[in-house]
Amino acid sequence: MKIELPSLFTFAADTEAAHAVPMGITLLFCVVLVGLIACLALEEKIHAKKSVIAGFFAVLSLVLGAFLLDLPFGKITLPNGHHLELPVFIPAIEWNVITIILGSSIFVDVTSKSGLFTWIAIKLTKLSKGDPLILLVLYSVMTVVFSAVLNNVTAMIIVGSLSAVSLNKLGRNDKLLAFLLIEGLLTNVGGLLTLISSVPNIIVGTTAGISFVSFFVKAVGYVVLATVLTVFMGAKFFKIGRLRTFEEKQQAAAQVAGFDENDGIESKGFFWFGAVMLLLFIGMIAGASAPGWPIADLGMGFVAMAFGVLMLIRFKASPNRFYSAIDWDLLFFFVFLFVTIYMMEHAMVLDLIGKGVKPIIGLGDKTGAGVMLATSAVASSVTDNIPLAAMLAKIMVVDPTVVPNPDTGNPDSPFWWSVIFGANLGGNLTPIGSASTLVAVTIMHKHDLKMSFVGFVKAALPFAIAQIVLAVIYVLLVIPLLS
Repeated sequence: MKIELPSLFTFAADTEAAHAVPMGITLLFCVVLVGLIACLALEEKIHAKKSVIAGFFAVLSLVLGAFLLDLPFGKITLPNGHHLELPVFIPAIEWNVITIILGSSIFVDVTSKSGLFTWIAIKLTKLSKGDPLILLVLYSVMTVVFSAVLNNVTAMIIVGSLSAVSLNKLGRNDKLLAFLLIEGLLTNVGGLLTLISSVPNIIVGTTAGISFVSFFVKAVGYVVLATVLTVFMGAKFFKIGRLRTFEEKQQAAAQVAGFDENDGIESKGFFWFGAVMLLLFIGMIAGASAPGWPIADLGMGFVAMAFGVLMLIRFKASPNRFYSAIDWDLLFFFVFLFVTIYMMEHAMVLDLIGKGVKPIIGLGDKTGAGVMLATSAVASSVTDNIPLAAMLAKIMVVDPTVVPNPDTGNPDSPFWWSVIFGANLGGNLTPIGSASTLVAVTIMHKHDLKMSFVGFVKAALPFAIAQIVLAVIYVLLVIPLLS
């Protein structure tokens, strides 16, 4: 028998029914949320790590919640009659996300010791013949594909590592920040490719009754267009161009020819073991998202942790060096952020956001869908897109304008696609809008590249606006033709 523990999704769906929170308390928690966002924006000025900032607001939210809200304190009864006591904030944390980041980080770090990533990086570098623009295109395509079949966090960790190796080999470390930023933005574009590429896709797509094939057919055109647009803009903004003169091409070709992809491969056996494990890792991560497969119940986080442990067995006597390389600040930031968002749900802050979108639905399929996409993008840039997608899906499924008959659904309504596109692309507006953009910023800091909260917003805003405008046009004009 499966034990159903409370989850973020459950509380997001049941908040309105379970609580009657006075508006004054809801507005108080709105102030707390705004305070969190403001402090993260001023992170460098207040000289505090993200985890410390998020931790403070998580503690503040819990204390306020204990006095002002009806939180679900209590015991969980197991099938054998025993009681399991969990602190109220434990179910708030999306452990699947935490374990994906932790497991993927360990897996990538250990696998890199086999020389596999260096080998891939040098192969791609050779294919580009040392041309920075071609290398950007190759890495961008790889980012989108990895984000679609894995998840955007794992994709960013892998591709970010490869970018650092390749550009270092070419002596173009000055372009690393541009590569990481573009790749971080493209992880959320790649997350739109299939029904199982991101959690908002799964929540909204299954609620709307959109099939896997239908989702892919309708989304692939946008993913291709947005990828081309993002790479084009990135190349222009960061001045990443083709090698023009014969001397430059000859010098780059000679430089690339001197690269040896076998550098860093200390053991052929470990190299091939790493290669096989990487392929299995990709396959298992993709399979963990497929409904009906037993391992799907364990989740992608379990797969990431399992493969991390399998790779650690190779260094079973000395795993400490890999543990010390884990970004604990990033992990604890997410832990505390999930707790804060959980409290926002109980304080009906997300419900307040949901009520605000009802008039938008009344604007009609064209205007309403466009405004919905932009609104959900802005909302998901400052809060977690998972509970937001769950709340919006709940609101729309009971609205006769979107779903005339709840028993049969209405997968062709543009409002579903507005939420899907908005929830994914909103993550590109701020570094806390999605896990992958935050990972991208973390990799920048790891390589001593300065990128503050405000700096990220300034750099990413033109890309995000262009992607969202393209998404509005695509949802309103192209998707109806494919329905």
